[in-house]
Amino acid sequence: MISVGIDVSKGKSTVCAMKAYGEVLLSPKDYKHTTEELDRLIKNLSKFNEEIHITLEATGNYHLPIYMYLKSKGYFISIINPLEMKRYRCQGIRNPKTDRIDSMIIAQYGIDFWYRVKQQNDRVQERQELRLLGRQYEQFMKSRVARCQALNGLLDQTMPGVYELLSGFNRNNGKDKLSDFAYDYWHNDNIIKSSEKVFIKKYLNWLKKKEYHQNEKEARQLYVLAKTSISTLSSTAQSTKLLVQEAVNVLKGINLSLFTILNQMRELAKTMPEYSTVLSMGGVGETLAPRLIAEIGDTHMYHSGKALVAYAGIDAPPYQSGQFIGTKRHISKRGSSTLRKIGYELMDSINKHQVKLNEDAVCQFFMKKRAEGKAYRVAMIAGYNKFLRIYYAKVKEVLNKTIQ
Repeated sequence: MISVGIDVSKGKSTVCAMKAYGEVLLSPKDYKHTTEELDRLIKNLSKFNEEIHITLEATGNYHLPIYMYLKSKGYFISIINPLEMKRYRCQGIRNPKTDRIDSMIIAQYGIDFWYRVKQQNDRVQERQELRLLGRQYEQFMKSRVARCQALNGLLDQTMPGVYELLSGFNRNNGKDKLSDFAYDYWHNDNIIKSSEKVFIKKYLNWLKKKEYHQNEKEARQLYVLAKTSISTLSSTAQSTKLLVQEAVNVLKGINLSLFTILNQMRELAKTMPEYSTVLSMGGVGETLAPRLIAEIGDTHMYHSGKALVAYAGIDAPPYQSGQFIGTKRHISKRGSSTLRKIGYELMDSINKHQVKLNEDAVCQFFMKKRAEGKAYRVAMIAGYNKFLRIYYAKVKEVLNKTIQ
């Protein structure tokens, strides 16, 4: 048995091969992520006639070139969580850290856990693409939050309170009513320069042109708001219109990207065998279903529902020492922060549609916890925990049928 430890960095990796009892067969050496260098590595590994296990840490996208290349050559490869490797590494007192030392420690880890590590299972191409889209969707959403804050900061100076009256981005059709209105009516003076009757007529025509629902009450509220609120930026200043409209343009670009990415995610998710099952679960719609499937992936990667809950980082690991048993424990927050964010949206949807979902097991469990006096977030985490366990059971059943 030969364990190969690879310490991955950007553009290169440090490789060490080791047998049991610490016998070093291949001293730590750097290999660039090029076909020429990796061919040289494979030539060195082919000299050994024993079973080879290769172990490396997950490092974002940096490990993918060497992983894909070695995988194509048929090697047994296991990708380890960096936190697990860090805890394994920090067993001494001094704990020196270099790439050479790390590669030797990773190789030693492969020896110590030879029978425990599992070969990395490849996701199908569609799942890889779906996951990448999901991660990019979250990045664009972060950008949107930042641009919304910037736009609202400007509107507080030109039309204070307007963002409380108008709805924002609709993920299902890509429309953003607030941005459209702010672009055309970027200052209170543009509203009150007409009489209330004239503005209402103009606003209703504007709604029709932009394909929004007619709302005369909303038009009156906007006019009253423009009359009573105090603008701190002058409408005559040349930069006022420029700043508001450019902020809207940037936000619209991000909205379009989000809408396009989400549509592509939906199309890919529909090809997955579990899509209809996930879509039928309480609180899950056409927006959350593809994002859940993208982030969770193939349920066969998790040995149980508990493992999926742990991946979401909402588990509370037990703590017991001697006579002491910890009862007030917090969630670990280890794992996918994206999956936790999706969970917040999911439980918020369930909370808002309790009447429609009163027969749903997760909704009933959530309402039970609230009735027991649990805080909203505590009940939400408990409900999401139950949801993931049900998700695991249902989806695994579907995937098992497709395999058979």
